[in-house]
This record gives sequence, C-alpha cells and structure tokens, in this order.
Amino acid sequence: MSLHQPINEGKAAPFAFDEAARAAFGAAYPDRHTHLHHRLAEHPLLSLTALAQLAERMPADRVEYNRGDLPLGIRPEDTPANGLTLGETIRTIDSNGSWAVLKNVERDPAYGALLDAALEDLRPLVEAQTGPMLHREAFIFLTSPGSITPFHMDPEHNILLQIRSDKTMHVFPTHDAETVPPRQAESFARGGHRNLVWEDRFMNRASAVHLAPGEAVLMPVKAPHFVKNGDGVSVSFSITWRSERSVAEGELHSLNARLRARGLPLVKVGRKPERQWIGRALFRLVNRLGWAV
Repeated sequence: MSLHQPINEGKAAPFAFDEAARAAFGAAYPDRHTHLHHRLAEHPLLSLTALAQLAERMPADRVEYNRGDLPLGIRPEDTPANGLTLGETIRTIDSNGSWAVLKNVERDPAYGALLDAALEDLRPLVEAQTGPMLHREAFIFLTSPGSITPFHMDPEHNILLQIRSDKTMHVFPTHDAETVPPRQAESFARGGHRNLVWEDRFMNRASAVHLAPGEAVLMPVKAPHFVKNGDGVSVSFSITWRSERSVAEGELHSLNARLRARGLPLVKVGRKPERQWIGRALFRLVNRLGWAV
C-alpha cells in the first residue's frame, strides 16, 4: 500500500478490528479494559521511517520526548531530557534509552484517515453505549528497549494498538479513591498533569496485559496504568475519542474542585455521570458565574 493511497480505497470491511475483536470490545466497553487483536501491525504509515518523517514535520508543541529509564512515580518537572534532537531520538531509539510521543497525528491527513478507518469498525458499538464519538485523536508512542512510562491516567476512551516489538500494560481499576484521590481527579479535570503518585502497595491491584504486534488493549477513561517496554524498539498507535460520559465526568470533577475551594458540599460522581443533570447544570452555572479554584 502506498503511503499516499486513500485508506478506504478498495478496503474490505472490517479495516482494523475483525468480528472477534468487535465482540470483545462490545462486551467490555466502556467500563472495563480488555485485550483485542488488530490488523494494522504492517501498515506502512506506522513504520519507523514514516514516523521519523512525520515527527520532523510536526509542530514542536505536539511532540514530547525524554529519557525512558524512569521510576514508576515521578513529578512532571523532574522528568529528565535525553539530550538529543527529535530526529536523533527516533532514528537511534534502539540504543538511546528514550521515550517519545507524537501527539494529535490525526491533524496530518494520512494519519487522520487511518484513525477514522480504524474507529469506523467500532463506531456502532460505541454509539449504542455512550453516543457519538467526540473529539477523535491519535497518538504514536516510540520507546527504547526497557523503557518505562510512569503511573498515570488519560481522559479519553483509548485503544492502544501494538505495532512493533512488545510491552506490558499494567492496568488498575477505575473509580479507586486510593490510586486516584478525589483531589487528583479534580485537578486533572482542570488541566492538571496526568502523572499519579505511586505507592508499591498498589501493585497487587494491577492486571498485566502483554501486547505483541497485532494485539491491543481497550482502556477505560482515567484507568490508572503504567507501561514497561520489552527488549526491542516499541511502536504503539493510540486511537482515542471522548463521549458524553467522559465529558460529563470531567465537568463534575471540575465542579467539585470549585465547590471544595469554597467549603461547599461536593457532588458524588457516579458511574453514569452523563445522567447527572442537576450536577451538570450546576457546573454550567458556576462557569457563568466565573468561579475559580
């Protein structure tokens, strides 16, 4: 397939996820993580050569890279640089001990088409559970052998597709006030950093999901996790979307941050926050009033 050939040209459905993968996805979405298989491991847009070219034409604010020999818990401001340029990082990633992410690659037309084609396989299942797929985004992770992605959470519904080499995702339960204390959830909803405080006692709550090329994992919104890369250079393609549920959860945590700052009673964030009409209306009210934390 040419790098510039339209994704949908001559393709047979499904594109990325077959019937078995869609069935597994439908049984777990949106509240549980699950292991999936996909068909994109050999896609030419996801080769190291294509990704180095993509990285070098991306704006600097959409690329993040640093050393990969990190502890599970690290403050964002303590994350060390690797001393290389982005191009050097990707072209020597087999030996430079680094971690890199290319953000919002869907803004590149070819990668936007790739994202849309992959998500189209799952769109009917998503819409039946949480409504339209909102704010679709894609990210590409490149990691050196043995690299660690520290303990963190993400605000989107996310499927991480393994493209090259292997890694192990350690996934922790959602709605756990010990791994994600309420104040952390509130800060995150208002733009705080994704990294979480790690304690060794959390480890017995983890589910380890090993990913080889052609395998993937569905991650629920804000499921805490950390990632350990295998012995080779890893490439992973993350396809994400928001839903009314994920948006509503963020609204309610943001509301609670403002209520907490004023010593007022908090709103309980339930498992289906999109149905918490009163809390969501209160969020809109405090926005209009200009309440700040």
